Amino acid sequence: MSFSPPVAALSLRGLCKSYGGKLVVGPLDFELEKGAVTALLGGNGAGKTTTIGMVMGLIQPSSGSIHALGADMATNRESVLGRMNFESPYVDLPHRLSVRENLRVFAMLYGVADAKEKIARLAKDFALEDFLDRPNGRLSAGQKTRVALAKALINDPELLLLDEPTASLDPDTADWVRARLETQREKHDCTILLASHNMGEVERLCDRVLMLRKGVLVDDGKPAALLARYGRRTLEEVFLDVARGRVNGEAA
Repeated sequence: MSFSPPVAALSLRGLCKSYGGKLVVGPLDFELEKGAVTALLGGNGAGKTTTIGMVMGLIQPSSGSIHALGADMATNRESVLGRMNFESPYVDLPHRLSVRENLRVFAMLYGVADAKEKIARLAKDFALEDFLDRPNGRLSAGQKTRVALAKALINDPELLLLDEPTASLDPDTADWVRARLETQREKHDCTILLASHNMGEVERLCDRVLMLRKGVLVDDGKPAALLARYGRRTLEEVFLDVARGRVNGEAA
């Protein structure tokens, strides 16, 4: 009997992005296993958001390939976009639409069955009920973040890309959101790629950490393995080492 290895939820091969002839990301080569939660870490300008943008098809790669949920994103992304989703507090939803209307629009775009019931459940899960009919432009930063997270889960995605998902939240609400992301992973075997500067969040949620510096992958490992490799007590100390040019304990 032949055995076929499982298809990676996300596979990047030789992925590069250049602007004006200057290489800003890549080449990147890594795979994410189905159901894993992986952190993409690096300082400002390291290439995290650009990488996520290329995976989503929002930014055209200069070279290399992206396969998501088994599909080549260059030629067949329409077949899997409905099984993916994205959230960032830096990408706002339409201001004039109410929260309910925004969620309804995305439910229609993703072909969500029983959209009314799904929106009601998300509103309860993310405590949106008090402002469901308020225009998005009149929400606080924390409220907008909760709405954006609800939008990101409207289709129960198999692949979820998060860019600083709790950046605008107070510690209590952020902890509450992380618990819901953990539930989403457990219930739907959801693969998550998380870009975050919150090291406590990374230590809690992530099985694996990818370290970027100047657009290049400089380290990759489980949080505990990285702590041992760098001789540090916290991921924040490892992050500072990498951001300042020390890779595997040596000056880059």
